[in-house]
Amino acid sequence: MERAAADREKQLRTVSWDDIRIFLACVKAGSFRRAAVELRCSSSTVVRRIDKLEHDLGITLFNRIPDGVVPTEEARSIIDHAQRMEMAIYDVFRRVDAQDTTMRGVVKISATEGIGTYWMMPRLVKFQRQFPFMIVDMRCAMESADVLRMEADIAVQFERPTAPDLIVTKLGRMHVYPFASQGYEKIYGLPKTVEEMKRHRLVDQVAPQLDGGAWPRLLGLDDVEGIVSLRTNLSSALLYAVEKGAGIGALPTYAPALGAPIVPIDIGISHSMDIWMTYHPAARKIKRNVMVMDWLKQIFDPERFPWFRDEFIHPSEFVKLLPADSEVNIGKGFAAAVPQVEDTVPTPRTARSRRR
Repeated sequence: MERAAADREKQLRTVSWDDIRIFLACVKAGSFRRAAVELRCSSSTVVRRIDKLEHDLGITLFNRIPDGVVPTEEARSIIDHAQRMEMAIYDVFRRVDAQDTTMRGVVKISATEGIGTYWMMPRLVKFQRQFPFMIVDMRCAMESADVLRMEADIAVQFERPTAPDLIVTKLGRMHVYPFASQGYEKIYGLPKTVEEMKRHRLVDQVAPQLDGGAWPRLLGLDDVEGIVSLRTNLSSALLYAVEKGAGIGALPTYAPALGAPIVPIDIGISHSMDIWMTYHPAARKIKRNVMVMDWLKQIFDPERFPWFRDEFIHPSEFVKLLPADSEVNIGKGFAAAVPQVEDTVPTPRTARSRRR
């Protein structure tokens, strides 16, 4: 008995933290394949590590089903303990990171794809020039980053996190309004009422953090399948499709400030989403993180950028409200998909003929 107990203790001491991490990823994903994508490894690696962990613990962790896996009763009994282990490991990493008081190093920011691409990135270029020794690693995606698991130091998102260990600050509110391109207006005209809108072409966006029922609710429809001409998950693709005349789409009210050739559709509907900045309390112990947090508050300041105010303001009113230092070039554009003019580069034959 003593020998068996000693062997068992030795076996448990060989349990790898990395295997526990893979176990938790499988629980969250509900599939070895999806967990492998999240962990950026092969499915065979995930299966092998789970088999090893089951052997080391002496229990079966998952039941295989046709479309994935589900934790066994034994596995469910240890999930909370494994999660506490995971958080303890991340707390160790944070404590080590907090010892770094310099501006050098990496700050990981997660942002929703449209805000990150069209609003934050152009301003981030100027910010980075001021602090060239800071590396900003920005992930633009509609999926929320898990700050507790250190997927990002700072997250900018529409969904307000509920974890009690996080600090959450409201940056502003994004108002969404229907827009169409000038080309669409010439061909199809613009709706004047909600009823007319139901007979137009809709470009729809479906993605995490977005209210999928907004369009049906605003138009008084069970669904919008009968009027959708295009559907995408990306904000950048939505803007491109709308400005190229594919249909009417819901865009942020600051979209005209990007220089896109679009016009607002005034039929009495709009939608809004709060913008949240979230981070772990330990992040404020790192100077470069604090600098980025302060910068984020500046670029979402509702006084400088009125489209981030709580109250809705029509896009046509922005020019009057913008202060001189807003750094927004309405009409000039930097992100609009304006056709590129081809350079006239002479061919070698043309160049030779000119020399003659």
